[in-house]
Amino acid sequence: MPDSTDCFAPHRRNTFPPPPGLLARLGLVLQNWLEARVAAASLHGDPPVYDPACFTWTAGLQQDWRAVRAELDEVMRRLAALPSFQDILEEVRVIQADDRWKTFWLCGVGMDCRDNQRRCPRTMQLLAGVPGLRTAFFSILAPGKHIPAHRGAYNGVLRLHLALRVPEPQSRCRIRIGNQIHHWREGELLIFDDSFQHEVWNETEGLRAVLFVDFLRPLRQPWHALNALLIGLGRFAPFLRRARARQLRWSRAHYAPRPGA
Repeated sequence: MPDSTDCFAPHRRNTFPPPPGLLARLGLVLQNWLEARVAAASLHGDPPVYDPACFTWTAGLQQDWRAVRAELDEVMRRLAALPSFQDILEEVRVIQADDRWKTFWLCGVGMDCRDNQRRCPRTMQLLAGVPGLRTAFFSILAPGKHIPAHRGAYNGVLRLHLALRVPEPQSRCRIRIGNQIHHWREGELLIFDDSFQHEVWNETEGLRAVLFVDFLRPLRQPWHALNALLIGLGRFAPFLRRARARQLRWSRAHYAPRPGA
């Protein structure tokens, strides 16, 4: 039986125990209220997965996906040197603690990713066309990687995956979103609400790589403006300040001149 303080719908319920303390539990109640308002104000409804055609700006990403993949392939020439997700965002350790989920950050809330951006000029041009862009990075899963069920922090953003490298058999590389199973297809988009529980399996012998993008969920006013304000204030959260510092340290070390170079 779910905890009595857990007020989320089943497919949005957190898979981890609620935090202790009255204030934390009141925060969950407030979050549930806010997410209900966001869902009601959504311009494209409140499904777990969206038709990319709802977002006209996605056409450019899909048409030029091979250019994005070419830039990814150059980045992956030094795959072992790329940071694991928790090396940048330590809070993901609850679902990810090994080195089999690599990342290459192109933008984050206040992150300095200029060195990475210079290596991916076409990708950055395409990302400039994403309204309300919040986060973008290459997400690379090693063979056999499983990401356990979890949900995102807040439904005010939507998530986009542009599939760049999908190993065979594709049926063994999949994501569950709510009660739906989806498989990536190279060059195709998957757009979903990560406040629904989701879980990932790469049960193949190859790498799976996507361009991972979070963008502001389109809402009716005044909720769109309020949502943008709330997410903008998130940049002052301590965990995001730590993530910015970690990304900067990695970038300085990664791009430092090598002896003899």
